[in-house]
Order: sequence, then C-alpha cells, then structure tokens
Amino acid sequence: MPGVIAPAPANPSLGERARHFLGAQVAAQTLRWRLWAPVAFGGGCAVYFAFKSEPPAWPLITGALVSAAFWLGARRLALARVWTLGLMLLACFTLGIAAAKLRTDAVAAPIAPAMARPTVVEAWVIDVDSPGESGARVVIAPARIEGLAPRDTPTRLRATVQGVAPEPGDAIRLFALLNPPPAPASPGAYDFGRNAFFQSMGGVAFSLSETRPAYLSSPPWTVRAAMAVNGLRYDLAKRIVARLGERTGGVAAAMTTGHEAWLDPAEVDVMRDSGLAHILSISGLHMAVVGGFSFFLVRLLVAAWPWLALRVPGKKVAAWAGLLAVGTYLIVSGHPPPAERAAITASIAFLAILLDRPAITMHALAVAAFVVLLLQPEAIVTPGFQMSFAATAALVALVEAWPVRPREISAPWPILLVQRFGAWLGMAIMASLVAGAATGPFAMQHFNRTAMYGLGANLATAPLSDFLIMPALALGALLEPMGLGAPFLWLAGQGIGMMLAVGEWVAGLPGAVKTVASAPDFVLPIAFLGVLFCCLWRGPLRWLGLPLAASVMLWPRAPVPDLWIGDGGTNAAFVEAGQAVVMRPAVRQFAVDVWTRRRGLEPAERALEGWACTRFSCAPAEPGAGPLAMWWGRRVPSPDEIDALCRSAPVVSVRASVVVLPPSCTGRLVLDGTDYARGGAIELWRVGPTSENRWRAVWAAEVRGDRPWSRGGDPELSDSGG
Repeated sequence: MPGVIAPAPANPSLGERARHFLGAQVAAQTLRWRLWAPVAFGGGCAVYFAFKSEPPAWPLITGALVSAAFWLGARRLALARVWTLGLMLLACFTLGIAAAKLRTDAVAAPIAPAMARPTVVEAWVIDVDSPGESGARVVIAPARIEGLAPRDTPTRLRATVQGVAPEPGDAIRLFALLNPPPAPASPGAYDFGRNAFFQSMGGVAFSLSETRPAYLSSPPWTVRAAMAVNGLRYDLAKRIVARLGERTGGVAAAMTTGHEAWLDPAEVDVMRDSGLAHILSISGLHMAVVGGFSFFLVRLLVAAWPWLALRVPGKKVAAWAGLLAVGTYLIVSGHPPPAERAAITASIAFLAILLDRPAITMHALAVAAFVVLLLQPEAIVTPGFQMSFAATAALVALVEAWPVRPREISAPWPILLVQRFGAWLGMAIMASLVAGAATGPFAMQHFNRTAMYGLGANLATAPLSDFLIMPALALGALLEPMGLGAPFLWLAGQGIGMMLAVGEWVAGLPGAVKTVASAPDFVLPIAFLGVLFCCLWRGPLRWLGLPLAASVMLWPRAPVPDLWIGDGGTNAAFVEAGQAVVMRPAVRQFAVDVWTRRRGLEPAERALEGWACTRFSCAPAEPGAGPLAMWWGRRVPSPDEIDALCRSAPVVSVRASVVVLPPSCTGRLVLDGTDYARGGAIELWRVGPTSENRWRAVWAAEVRGDRPWSRGGDPELSDSGG
C-alpha cells in the first residue's frame, strides 16, 4: 500500500548488513566532510612544492578560478552532495597550488651568488641568531655589498662573525665570503635554501676578520622597527642569563625570547636524545601554556571580585587577555614561523570563545590550518607544521572520544583528590601516547632519530613545564624590565634545573636513541593521510588509517649508497661493513650527520688507515684499497697529481674544474667543480661487478629541481688558493 513502510527483514543477509553499516558510517560524517577542505588545500600546496620546474602563474590561477566556479555552480544548482563535496575538494586543491605560487612570487628577493673571493659587506644588524659550528651568527640587512648592484643585493643575510656577536641596531662592516643559502646536504634531504627563501634570507656570509663599525645612512622604517624590537628581546635575554647563569639561563632565554646564543650544544644533544628538545623551540606548547595561563589567571581574578564578575563576562575578558598574551609572546619570541603558526591556532581558539563557540574542536583546528596555509603555504613541507598539526588533531580526536565523567554531588575531598589526580594522570599518559604516535612518522622521516624513553621524560617534565617553568618565565619576563622579575625567574630556573637533570638521566640510559633511515619521499604523505583519517573520520572505520599512518615505519628502505660526496666536493664518505667512513671528519660535520642519519648509518670510529693524505687531497695508498680519491684544494691539481688520483681509486673527486684529463683517468668516474656547481651533493651506487666500474648517480639538484630558491648563481671557481 502507498505510504506504508516495509518492515526490515528479520534475518538480513551479510551484504545488507554491510550496506547498512557503511551507510551509517557515511551518515555519521555529515558535519565532518568540511574538515577535509584544508587537507585538500594543503595537498595542493604540497604538489606545488613537488614540481621539478617552476610553473607559470596564469594556468594555476585559471584552474583554481574554474574549479571554484564549478563548485559554486553545483551548490547553486543544489546538486547531490557527492558532486558538491568532490568539487569542493577539487577547488581547495587547485586553490592550494595557486596560493603557493602567488606566495612564492610575492616573497621573491635577490639571492646572493657564490663568491670564491672575499668581499666587503656593510649592513645593519637585525638580530642575533643561534651560533653555528664556526662561531656566533647574526642576521643582517645589507646596505652595500662590494661587487653587487643594489638590485642584486639580498634583503637579509645570515652572517657568521668572529669574536663577540654585535647587537641588534649596530652598523657593521664585514670582510667576508658570500654564498647563497645552503643546498640540501644530500639528495632528498631537507632544503635549507627553500626555508631561507621564504624568510627573505638571500645568502650566508662568513666573516674572515672581526667586525668593524660602519657609518651608514638611516635604514627604512621597517628595518628600524625590527632592530628596536629585537634589541629589547636581546636585552631581556641577557638579563635572564645574568640572573640564572648560562646553563639554566640559556634554556630560559631560548624558551622566552627565542635567542639560542647561550645554549650549550651538549645540553641540546641531551634534550634531543631524551625527547625533550621540543621544549627549547618556541612553538605550540609554549603558546598554549602562555595563552592558557593568562586566560585562567584573568578568569580567576574576575571571579574573585564579585562586583566585577556581576558586570563583565569573565570568560570573554579572559579570552581577550589570552589574545593579548599570545600576541605579546609572539613579538617577544621574534615571531619565527613556528611561533606564528602556533599564535594563529591559539588566537582562533580564543576568538571561538568570544563568538560563543567551543574553543577545542576539530572545526576550529581546521580553520586554523586553513588560515596558516593561506598565509604560509610553504609550511606544508616543514617538519614543524606537520608535527604540530598532526599532534593537535590527534589530541582533539582524543578529547572527542574521551568519556565524560559524571560530576559527584557530594564526596569527601580525599576521594575527590585521588579521583582527580588519577583522571589527570590517565589523560596525561594518553595524551603523550597519542601525540607521540601522531608525530612519530615525521620524526622518523625528517630527523631519523627516535628517543626511546621520550614518553617517560615528557611525562616527568610536563608538570614542571606547564605549571612552573612557563608561567614563571612569563611573569618574570613581564616584570624583569622593571627589576621585579628575580623571584619568578628563580622559580623558573629551579624547574629548568630539574628538567635538565631528568633529560640527562634519560639520555644516559642504554639504548636511549635509535637511528632510523628515511623512507622514500612519497611515503610521508601516505602516513600524513593515515594520521588525518584516524583523527577526522568518526566511527570504527577510522582505524583503517592506522596501517597508512605506520607506513614510514613499515615501508622497505632503499639500498644504502656506496658513496656520498658533499656539496662542492669538500667532504665525502663511503660505506664499509655497514658504517660510514668519513674522509674529513672535522669538515662540514653537520652535512655528514644529516646524510648518515638519513641513511640509517653510524659513522665509523676508526680513522682512515692505509691512505695517503696531504693538505689538499686524500687517496688510497694502494690501488683498489678504497673506492674514492679526493682533491679538495681550490687550485686545479697538476697533471701528475690528477694522474696519481686516477691510479689510486675508481672514483675521483676534484673540487676545482679540470679541463684536461691524463690517459690514466680512462675508465674512471671523475667528478670536478663544474659537476658540483651544477648538481650539488651526490650519492653513488655501484652497478654490476667491481671490474666494470659502473655507477648510478643521484644529484641533489636533480631531486631539488629548478625552482626560485635553487637559483643562487654558479660558483666562481678560483684557479689558485688551497
């Protein structure tokens, strides 16, 4: 009969039950589909950065506008949800590609060429940077560089200086070597040049003498403002270090102002090996603690004053205080990109409170991700963004799934205390486990280092960091300019001392750190999608994303290269008995560490034995005793020197450009300065039997592609010097 609903069959078949289950699962996502919009937008940004050559802007913009028009048209025509959803994701994807391209064009600035000969740089000191292997570093705004026209002068440079670092606001004169930002240390490794490009950092300078004062005309107001703010930050950092000493004060200054000039490298290694290194860099944790502390403090003060509590909305006043605290902390920290992203996320949470919306929801996180990627599309390829949003999404998903405990009507306070402590401890353990699992794939892929006892270290130090160190530092930094911050900084110092003690104990445990080789590049997006599916999907089907999330850990690794030669041919390593034998252990150690960790290798502890090494070269003493002979001197080796190199090893690396090769080099693989200028670092795999001397090569430039951040000019190779 019409209008009569047929009863459900008493014994539905397996297929009917499966259809009913899947239908219920899809229906449960009604309000969740929009959460995939920032995922599609981020996917478009990632695709743009995966291009090997720079695309023109107009096809990308046209594609984005057309796809957006199709989506809006489908919504206006009220097409089925499957169509509007698909077109929405396509529109977000194409808009992500276009946004990344427009951002690249907007921040484009001159990149310094490689100069073999020193030049004179006159500049304003913008900020003091973290020290490098060769000494103190500063960020400078060049006013004049000898040999470069004004239109070719980079906006910013990172300069390594001799002696004591100058302070923000100083006008200095350097006699320095100038180079573009560093290329990847090995094919597929993290691209520091790309990161510098989006920070308008056009090159690096290495000073060959102490800095001298310069007399320059007044800089633009933007430079003056940056120097003034950074001068206040640096002065605050010096005050903190003076109060607490360099050991704890250096950590406190890094957590407060972002200045890492006083950090002991040994302490940094300890924090990294114990899984606590994230506390040193200003990111989401710090913004959440500072903003949350300000919010709860102001709300408590409003509630404690009945007259005020009856006249103002305490929660919204506290949200305004949280916004102010986050903005102030962003300025004090020097607004590095991770801090900017964390500030955007925290600000959206406080804005949700002001708009009478829940602050901690997946929709608020989706809005934050969309805003961050719209302003900084390059964030999608940075470890900080990936780990921060993966961890936050996992924690929000945990909050959504966490059972709500009924409130007791009346219970003795000892019982309440035990219950509340047990609930907090359980939540803290689960939060650490979930956040660690969500960030694990990114830590393995980018840093190749797993702190085996990081969970315990973070559980032990979380109360110190959240309830003592960060609140005390916030109050101490606020009151220190008035000379009243001593007691709060002392409290923070005590907490930092205990945190460092925990880190040292954990880092000293057997097997505290495990090195994991990186998976192929395409595996990390698979893991990212798996983590997001586990967090965004509602219902039991979310666990289908778990195998994808674990793909970085489970995916088979590619064969380890037999040889690695660094950028410029200044250092190299070969694999022997599963270890990396480094040719020059004291040269460009950071690049060596990046390559060995990326390939899951440990550097061999023994030195080269049976090799003939001079000031400019190193080669096996007997032919066939080693795979590589190196010449790292700047001058071109003589024909006799090249002949000796070719007779000693199947692969010959020469830093300078070689025009004529002797007959002994026939059948040898000879790489010279021209090759390194074009390709950067290289990895080599032996192909076929040893007697044939055939190699498969992968250059860093091939993986990097021809992009705006990789165009630093060809090196100017000198014909003399060592």
